Amino acid sequence: MPIEEIFQQLPPIQRVDREWIAKAEARQLSLTKPPGSLGRLEEIANRVAAIQQTLAPTVDAAQIIVFAGDHGVTAEGVAPYPSAVTAQMVANFLAGGAAVNALAAAAGAGVTVVDIGVASEAPSPTGTQGRRVAPGTRNMVREPAMTSDEVLAAITVGIEHGLDAARRVDMIGLGEMGIGNSTAAAAITAALTGLPPANVTGRGTGADDAMWRRKIAVIEEALRARRPDPDDGLDVLAKVGGLEIAGLVGVVLAGAATRRVVVTDGFIATAAAAIAVRLAPAAGDYLFAAHRSIEPGHAALLQLVAQEPLLDLRMRLGEGTGAALAFGVIRAAVAAFTRMATFESAGVSDRPA
Repeated sequence: MPIEEIFQQLPPIQRVDREWIAKAEARQLSLTKPPGSLGRLEEIANRVAAIQQTLAPTVDAAQIIVFAGDHGVTAEGVAPYPSAVTAQMVANFLAGGAAVNALAAAAGAGVTVVDIGVASEAPSPTGTQGRRVAPGTRNMVREPAMTSDEVLAAITVGIEHGLDAARRVDMIGLGEMGIGNSTAAAAITAALTGLPPANVTGRGTGADDAMWRRKIAVIEEALRARRPDPDDGLDVLAKVGGLEIAGLVGVVLAGAATRRVVVTDGFIATAAAAIAVRLAPAAGDYLFAAHRSIEPGHAALLQLVAQEPLLDLRMRLGEGTGAALAFGVIRAAVAAFTRMATFESAGVSDRPA
């Protein structure tokens, strides 16, 4: 699959400069607090400063981009809710009634909803960014979930939305909606890590024991039939992924290329981030893991993207809810870094050398 077509749409994705990390660490030592006393808040602020290449970083403006898409694998009985719920939840997002709307409002963040693959004959509802690549994926057990062209088109949609957000905001949060997408995320996780599906598959939206066992068997069957190449993120996406996951891959790549803070959400969003990092390892430098989901595969994905979650609240909703909460932590870290007095400016005695 021609990966060059993806990167031609973007500025080069470069590693975060370690010299800027060192500059931020030096400033931390000058602030009126014992060294390291703010713990991980210091590391967060240092990395934001390095991403933006300034000792006066700003993270005031934030946007969550929610991609919605359906999954053909739901025909295998892997989810307790029907696919129609995806379209219904899109309407709920637009009406402002979903959890992500409430938490984004509390965080002072915007929410963009993109129909990238809802399985509906009706047009995308007013207020949605209607960019439907296909009416959902195919059943990964019977055939590849997507064609190469669909994968590239979905990533391109994500890149376009990521670049648009980067022109307006400092932080971009990842959100998704799609009945069956925890099955796709578990298949992606197993493919990328080589771990058995039973180790990385959870209950998603609330599968009972029988459905959970069925879900594991379906993923095992899909992986045997499709044989995705773990070294080729696009191949993994095409064979067992989702349109909304591919869209989020594009957002991650666009955010990294434009030097924005990119905040993942839970299991599904982190599966997208892991694919993005497989395609462009430097993109991992711009990621912040919002939280640790209770989905068992999430820990393996966090290891893949080399991120320690900012929060652990036993959440498993998705939608970008974790990203909304993490915005506040990142803003607090930056506020301490930029607003705290130095020992010199405050006339406070520093420790003797």
